[in-house]
Amino acid sequence: MRITVLAGGVGAARFLRGLKAAAPDSQITVIGNTGDDITLFGLHVSPDLDTVMYTLGGGINDYQGWGRQEESYTVLAELSAYGAGPDWFGLGDRDIATHLHRTSMLGAGLPLSAATRVLCQRWQPGVTLLPMSDDRIETHVVLRDEEGERTVHFQEWWVRLHAAVPAAGFVVTGAAQATPAPGVLEAIALADVVLFPPSNPVVSIGTILAVPGIADAVRAKTVVGVSPIIGGAPVRGMADKCLAAIGVEATAAGVAVHYGPALLNGWLVDERDKGALDAPELAGIAVRAVPLYMSDLPATAAIARAALDLAQELSG
Repeated sequence: MRITVLAGGVGAARFLRGLKAAAPDSQITVIGNTGDDITLFGLHVSPDLDTVMYTLGGGINDYQGWGRQEESYTVLAELSAYGAGPDWFGLGDRDIATHLHRTSMLGAGLPLSAATRVLCQRWQPGVTLLPMSDDRIETHVVLRDEEGERTVHFQEWWVRLHAAVPAAGFVVTGAAQATPAPGVLEAIALADVVLFPPSNPVVSIGTILAVPGIADAVRAKTVVGVSPIIGGAPVRGMADKCLAAIGVEATAAGVAVHYGPALLNGWLVDERDKGALDAPELAGIAVRAVPLYMSDLPATAAIARAALDLAQELSG
């Protein structure tokens, strides 16, 4: 089976571990969100790509869900001693090596997709990991508070401000002019199923779909998604605050309505959200209720298997 997954960071990476266990003989291609990419200290940082790569390659800090295991922060402390900023993004020493190598390759003229392929040669994630585009795309957040209206990089809002200042909207700079990275449209076209893992529907999957050509390609396939909302709250992160910014209800049904039946064929919700099974607003989307907490690998593999089973049912 050929499976293509549109992926954000932590939630997607953990889901992918389960998917590999549930479908060990499948060919899995992961299209990663690069809207979170940021330049820090002159280094090109790709948080979502790295989280997927480290998680599937066995190098992730499982407690955090991001960054490297057994990490140290000598370089960041030295930069702080110089008064160099920003100091709110925790770059560890091992992680910096990845960013140094990526930045060096990009500086030598390699596109991000080629640099990602080189990095994955070390980690052997067991999937084909593709950035959504080789073009620079950044998600920015529009804020309105007592300081007035301003726009900040998504990472500053997410990491430094902890999304405490309500977002008034999002601007995905560069997306409209971007093209999908090599292999992205082919991976979607050849897929037996496209999966939306429990990633942020606004700034992860939504950003990937903003790249011209990707959403149209996805609409032609059987698509099954896994709700990132359980019982009216995100399992992890602040997806509810992102949804509120675009006027979408932070419920399992609300996210499915946001995607819509033209994009989404099947939708997995948690058992506590069984009301979505008969929700009239989800007409045209096949909804199934299963336990969605990714508490361990067997539980996560069961979720992935349920998604694949639903896809097979929908495909006839």
